[in-house]
Amino acid sequence: MVDIALGTEEEVKAASLSDASQLSITHSQISNPDIEGDVNAAIETVLGGGPKALVMKRGVEGADVYLSGGKIINADPFPVEVYNTLGAGDAFASGFIYGSLKDWGWERSARLGNATGAIVVTRHGCANFMPTMREVEDFVEERGGCTFAQDSPQWHLPNGVKARLGKGSISDIAYSPDGNLLAVGASIGVWIYDVHSGAELVLLTGHTSEVESVAFSPDGTTLASGGRWGDDTIRLWDVATWQLKATLTGHTSRITDMAFSPDNTTLASASGDKTVRLWDARTGQHKANLTGHPRSVYSVAFSPDGRTLATGGGWEDNTMRLWYTSTGEIKATLTTEHTGGIESLAFSPDGDTIATGGGWDDTVRLWNVRTEESIATLTGHTGGAENVAFSPDGNTLASGGGWDDHTVQLWNVQTGKLKATLTRHANGVGSLAFSPDGNTLASASASEVQLWDTETWQFKTTFADHTGGGSGVVFSPDGTILASGSGNVVQLWDTATWQSKAILTGHTDWITSVAFSPDGTILASGSDDYTVRLWDIATGQQKNVLIGNTDAVFSVAFSPDSTMLATGSDDWGGALRLWDVATGQHYATFTKHTSDIVSLAFSPDGNTLASGSGTVVRLWDPVTGQLKAILTGNTDSLRTIAFSPDGNTLASGSGTVVRLWDPVTGQLKANLTPHRSSVFGVAFSPDGNTLATGRSDKMVRLWDVATAQLQATLIGHTSSVHSVAFSPDSTTLASSSWDGTVLVWELTPATKPGDVNRDGVVSILDLMFVGSNLGRMGQHDADVNRDGVVDILDLVKVAAIFSETMIPTAPTALLSSENGERGSSSNLNRDIVQAWVDMAHAADDGSLIYQHGISILEQLLAVLTPQETTLLPNYPNPFNPETWIPYHLAEEADVILTIYDTKGAVVRQFDLGYQAVGTYTNKVKAAYWDGRLETGEPAASGVYFYNLSAGNYSATRKMLILK
Repeated sequence: MVDIALGTEEEVKAASLSDASQLSITHSQISNPDIEGDVNAAIETVLGGGPKALVMKRGVEGADVYLSGGKIINADPFPVEVYNTLGAGDAFASGFIYGSLKDWGWERSARLGNATGAIVVTRHGCANFMPTMREVEDFVEERGGCTFAQDSPQWHLPNGVKARLGKGSISDIAYSPDGNLLAVGASIGVWIYDVHSGAELVLLTGHTSEVESVAFSPDGTTLASGGRWGDDTIRLWDVATWQLKATLTGHTSRITDMAFSPDNTTLASASGDKTVRLWDARTGQHKANLTGHPRSVYSVAFSPDGRTLATGGGWEDNTMRLWYTSTGEIKATLTTEHTGGIESLAFSPDGDTIATGGGWDDTVRLWNVRTEESIATLTGHTGGAENVAFSPDGNTLASGGGWDDHTVQLWNVQTGKLKATLTRHANGVGSLAFSPDGNTLASASASEVQLWDTETWQFKTTFADHTGGGSGVVFSPDGTILASGSGNVVQLWDTATWQSKAILTGHTDWITSVAFSPDGTILASGSDDYTVRLWDIATGQQKNVLIGNTDAVFSVAFSPDSTMLATGSDDWGGALRLWDVATGQHYATFTKHTSDIVSLAFSPDGNTLASGSGTVVRLWDPVTGQLKAILTGNTDSLRTIAFSPDGNTLASGSGTVVRLWDPVTGQLKANLTPHRSSVFGVAFSPDGNTLATGRSDKMVRLWDVATAQLQATLIGHTSSVHSVAFSPDSTTLASSSWDGTVLVWELTPATKPGDVNRDGVVSILDLMFVGSNLGRMGQHDADVNRDGVVDILDLVKVAAIFSETMIPTAPTALLSSENGERGSSSNLNRDIVQAWVDMAHAADDGSLIYQHGISILEQLLAVLTPQETTLLPNYPNPFNPETWIPYHLAEEADVILTIYDTKGAVVRQFDLGYQAVGTYTNKVKAAYWDGRLETGEPAASGVYFYNLSAGNYSATRKMLILK
């Protein structure tokens, strides 16, 4: 089996004629004139042989990558002065294959191939024919920067995922000893960046959860990465090749921090399992356990001389312990007076001082290593001090603020005075690292790394932008845009390319929820900054800021007509506010909640607004503010609610259980089999048949709504999944996670809603299929809502969907079939449709489904009701020996059909009896003549006339028997 096929257009055509499983060709095949033809057909043939990709080399025009499913990636060429094209194709192939083996994605690999080929054609002679990777990187950088990084989020995609948005939230950073590389521990792996160009060089994957800590060995040959909950392993990577050297197991909780000894012999790892483990840094063998901390160990650091190891206790411990590295025995235990644990500690370069950062008490403390006493307390942070780092010269101490601070503070180590405060981060600063030469400080929050000039403390650049997901995610009604909340910004993504379309800025705190107006013109975003912002999608500009909430806004929802916005917040024990979208004015507040409102949803008809708060769901009349019902039965706090597209089901997620409710009766319809993980997000597919759930176990699950059975489990995130959304065509599911990414899942194309006969379109034939099975019990394709019986509601649902998809002339066009084949629309008559209309009116509950469904049925009835009686041309004509004679009746009447010869003599007469209004056009209902006379003898060839008499109507037409 071939994984990748590469070739020119001629080679592709030739390969299409060869064995599809081998794709081997000869020079004679390329020269064969038979290969002339449609290159698109050749591409389809080659891909049909099994390759994952077909790369067509186009010389000076670059290259195109063709993927199964019709996707094409264009890789533009690099303009160069060509000296010799000999070997250019082989150079391209080498570059492309190298990128593919490195799992760099198709676009990046094609660009690498183009760059490699471009360099080769400029070379004189045979010396140094193939460029090095560094030469290729320099070549690209000189021509507009690092283009190889553009598709880096698509490296190492999980199975079933067609795109990843964002590169994962950041936990830790570390400079390589030579200062050329920066390792970024993130939720999807470890990113390695070239410090000078900012290029992503590689993504190291293998951890099954987020990477919490990273550390380079002092000699620069090894990188260690530590996993978070559920992984609990340490991985050692060879820096020269980025191959995995060893996986260290033994910890039973997350790896909170790591440090190499100065002599490269020992790796110390701190963990949530209350232990510090010492490992042989070269072999990965376990050497010793250091025990004594009563709770998690948050931080670890070696003294510069390697003789002492300092460890910082976690929550409810708050002690710092000093250990002899030679024996593993405790040297001292220092009570720090920190609260919330010692998030970080660091030795000064001279080894005389230790700095510690407190998780909750907002202080940084300095300790004299010799006397083991506190020598200074540095105050200034307002939301914890999560990280500390000394500059290489020991004169400056940097500290990073926590959840509510977002600053980097710089301290004079000798005086303890604040030197400067750096304020560009939008989230807590979880990691700090000085470059080995001391010229740059790198500070990392969850979404980005920022670089600062240490001489001036001026901002240099944003490095490693990891903005992607994290909170809400939603598709625009037309499916062309996906919006996701990430930190304090909203990202808009183009669903055709999955590239960032716009970044909406303005919020000053975490975004909790996003929602598109049903007309697709406005996006609403709710935030912890107490505001809701409305954005114009066409311009990307902010339209309005809704101010009035006095606490975090957790949920936003538009009414179906796009005129009303509902917001749920934490103020007043949970306040539900209604706003006029056009003016931004607040005009109503519903206040019967007892805790924060975490989720809101309008019913499809707009008559009900559901709010999730505490353990109950409340159903409101949004116009009057009347509380209609309270759904009780949840035993844990609600996280999410959603209406089905038909409004007949409400899903609620509470604790580990998803419940399906009848919103009219308030009765519980079903429980989806609970898992031990908490549910955070639910979403119905547009056809209402599938429910997606996002949970704390990092998985997305798909459920059959009718049977409450699990259909599929999607695995790919490395942290809790907090929001899920289906695309309008049901082919794509987006999931947003606390791992900082949005994963875009390819779903198996589903049968279109209403396409019960599965012919690819919703048509009158689907109505016929349901109508002919009315009353059928049990599982059946015609049971659209899958309630166990085919009834009028199923017919109305199909009619309603048909009304949304048909063109104005569709009923007439589809009813004009005259082929008489079984199952065609020609079997439909006015009496059948009239009966359907009568049943629909009898069952009408006033919902939009019935309104639309009855409307289309009445249109069909009108089409089946002729405006005037008409005699139509017979078919076939000429004929031998039989023909059918169609007609329309606008009024009930006795119908007689008489056939004459050219002399006016009656040849045959049919008394068709009393007939109802309708169309009599197909072979089942039209008048039939077998070509015989009254005597039973066959009529001779020639011209005949046929007359239709119906009440006061009479008409005559001509026909021809031809033998």
